[in-house]
Amino acid sequence: MTALEAGDVLADPGAYTDVNKLDSSLAVLRRESPVHWVESPNYRPFWGITRHADVMTIERQPELFRNAPRPILVPTRVEEQVTKQRSGFRTLVQMDGRQHKVMRAIGADWFTPRAMRRMETRIQELAKRYVDRMAELGGRCDFVTDVAAHFPLYAILSLLGLPEEDFPRVLHLTREMFGNSDEELARDTDPAKFTEVQRDFFSYFGDLTARRRATPTDDLASVIANARVDGELLSELDTISYYTIIATAGHETTTASLAGGLHALIEHPGELRRLQADPGLLPTAADEMIRWTSPAKGFMRNAVEDYDLRGVTIKAGDAVFLSYVSANRDEEVFDDPFRFDVGRTPNKHLAFGFGVHYCLGAALAKMEIRAFYAELLPRLRSIDLAGTPKPAATTLAGGLKTLPISYTLQSGQQVAR
Repeated sequence: MTALEAGDVLADPGAYTDVNKLDSSLAVLRRESPVHWVESPNYRPFWGITRHADVMTIERQPELFRNAPRPILVPTRVEEQVTKQRSGFRTLVQMDGRQHKVMRAIGADWFTPRAMRRMETRIQELAKRYVDRMAELGGRCDFVTDVAAHFPLYAILSLLGLPEEDFPRVLHLTREMFGNSDEELARDTDPAKFTEVQRDFFSYFGDLTARRRATPTDDLASVIANARVDGELLSELDTISYYTIIATAGHETTTASLAGGLHALIEHPGELRRLQADPGLLPTAADEMIRWTSPAKGFMRNAVEDYDLRGVTIKAGDAVFLSYVSANRDEEVFDDPFRFDVGRTPNKHLAFGFGVHYCLGAALAKMEIRAFYAELLPRLRSIDLAGTPKPAATTLAGGLKTLPISYTLQSGQQVAR
C-alpha cells in the first residue's frame, strides 16, 4: 500500500468500520508520510497529521492553529448546506482565544475533581442500575443499545437537569448527528437532513433555555441559561450550542469507550481475568479502553500563518486533521501499541485532546467507566459474542453501534444465563 492510497482512509467514514485496514493504513502514513496532503471528491483538501508528537506540537500552539473556521471534518456538501441554512452550532469546538476561555469557564466548575467526588455515589448507583438491567435481560443483549448508550446518557442529562422522559429523544438526535455518515444511524444521507437534526436540537434546547431563565433550578442547564459574558446573557445560539455539546459529546464518546472496552475484554480473555483478579487496575484499564477505542476520531485546526512540520510547509489558511486514532497507536510512544493492556502505564493517549481544548468531561468519562466495570466484573461469570459487532461509519466521533453478547451474570441469589 502506498502512502497516497493509505491517505484515503482519513477522508472515508467507512474506513472506521474496518479496523485492520484502518490500522495498517495509518501505520503506513506514520512511517512514510506523517504530514500528508489529502484530496478527496467529498471533502475539501486538508493535511492529515498522524504522529503523536506532531499532534501535540499543533495542540500546544492554539494561537497558530485555530479551531475556526473549520473545526471538524465533514463532507463539503454538508458544510455548504450548513452555511446556506445558517444552521450551524457555535460550541467550544468552534471557538478560540478569549471567547473559548470565557465560555469554557461557564461549565468548568461542574467537572472539577471536587465536583466529580460529589457525583461519585450517584454514578455508582447508575452503574449498579445498568448492570442489574443486564441481569434482567436474561443473559443476552445488545450491549450498545441496551446498556452502554443509556448509562452515560442518564449521567450527563441528569447533571444538566433534563427530565428522564426526554432522554430517548436526546439519544436519538445524538446518534443521528454523530452518525450522519452512517446509513443506519443518519436520518438521511441528504445534507438537508443533517441541518434538520440541528434544528431539532435548537427547538428542544431553545425551550429549555426559556424555562430555566424563567424558573432557575439547581442544575447545569440553569447555570448555562443564566450565564453572562461581559454583563450580557448568552445569545440563543450560544446557549443552545452549549447545551448540545454537553449533552451529546458528554455521552456518545463514553458509550463508545464502554462498548469498545467490553469488546476488547471479550477478545482478550486473559486481560479480563487479570482485571477481575486485580480491581486495582481499573484506573489504568479505563484509560486503556479509551485509548483502544479512541472515540473522538480527530479534530481540525486551521493554520494562521505558514508553518514547517517535518519538512513540509503548511500554508496559512490550510486545515489540518489531527488523527487521534493514529496518535494513539504511535509506535514511538506506546510499547506494542496494538496490544490491549489493562495495566498499561504510562498511557499518554490523546483521546481527550490536549492543551486548552482538552475535553471538559474527561474526568467524568473515566469515572463512569471505572464505576461500571467495578460493578460488572465481580458479577460476571462468563461472556461471549452472540453475533458480529458493527462499528459506525464516522470521521468525527463514535464506536460500535451494536455489540451482541451472551453472558452469565450473578444477580443476588440468581444467575442470569
